[in-house]
Amino acid sequence: MKVVCSQSELNGALQLVSRAVATRPTHPVLANVLLTADAGSNRLSLTGFDLSLGIQTSLAASVETSGAITLPARLLGEIVSRLSSDSPVTLAVDDSGEQVQLTSLSGSYQMRGMSADDYPDLPMVESGMTLKLQPERLVQALKGTLFASSADEAKQLLTGVHLKFNQRALEAAATDGHRLAVLNVDDAAVTDAVDDEGFAVTLPSRSLREVERLMASLRSDEPVSLFCDRGQVVFLAVDQMVTSRTLEGTYPNYGQLIPDGFTRTFGMDRRALIAALERIAVLADQHNNVVKFSSQSEDGVVQISADAQDVGSGYESLPANLEGDAMQIAFNVRYLLDGLKAMGSDRIVLHCNAPTTPAVLRSDEASEAFTYLVMPVQIRS
Repeated sequence: MKVVCSQSELNGALQLVSRAVATRPTHPVLANVLLTADAGSNRLSLTGFDLSLGIQTSLAASVETSGAITLPARLLGEIVSRLSSDSPVTLAVDDSGEQVQLTSLSGSYQMRGMSADDYPDLPMVESGMTLKLQPERLVQALKGTLFASSADEAKQLLTGVHLKFNQRALEAAATDGHRLAVLNVDDAAVTDAVDDEGFAVTLPSRSLREVERLMASLRSDEPVSLFCDRGQVVFLAVDQMVTSRTLEGTYPNYGQLIPDGFTRTFGMDRRALIAALERIAVLADQHNNVVKFSSQSEDGVVQISADAQDVGSGYESLPANLEGDAMQIAFNVRYLLDGLKAMGSDRIVLHCNAPTTPAVLRSDEASEAFTYLVMPVQIRS
């Protein structure tokens, strides 16, 4: 194998696929990236795969001899990233098929690789469900929900995002047991590829973050293909592909968690609320992240306070449109900020019934179909 390519393009491709390389590989070859050069198409393909998440991309190259080899991802990435972008990079594999010489204008490096035959094949979906998706709609759905998924691997299903397709619409949902984000996106699919019952799949958040990154970086408006079959999902876009296993099991019926009605509402300016919460969070973060909302309907003001024991206390006052009796309710300030920053409207409404029952943040605009449920923190008097 012998190939000449751009340093900047090779560096970008390595940074992309390296995110799918195992940090603690169960087999030495999984710490490597697979490089495949094709003289017929004059392209160099790079693949990273940790048996759960796979990322593949390709770039234009001058391929003198076709071939394939796997090289240590970290070492190769660090060398290539430090080479001059003014000079092309040449990769040449010796006759043994395990030694690579990497040459640039400034110098030459030798690196020992492993046979491409030892590298596992990326899962390919040949049947099952096929969808064409609008990339910007998929990015919108993921941005609005990924943050609410759980980081606790023991919770398995909750470490992912539940995607449900109904005709052309997509509903994305994520919960960690303390908060729930649900976003409905219209015209996410290009064709009516699903029946009336819909199609649903739960995918790991780690994989979907890479999908979001890929979709956001696309320079084309062309639809992205999604293939799903037998526990595997493939997202295919232009010269890039992300594969992921699915999370097996029945996702919680999150619709049952959202109360049918509310007795109290707080209507506030979203940006003003974010700014006030970020200021009061300086104190809240010193103790337990808890901020308390106190309403007085006759004043038209919400007071947001934090009391960090042995450190200090403070409050912020915000004008609000209040309905219902006066009350006090407390939340984890980080959960509130995550939800508010995922919303796009100028004004939001906090809906609640009691200090111990779920509260819901929604946009004041009917066009934004985003629901964010947060469990209050019990106030100890």
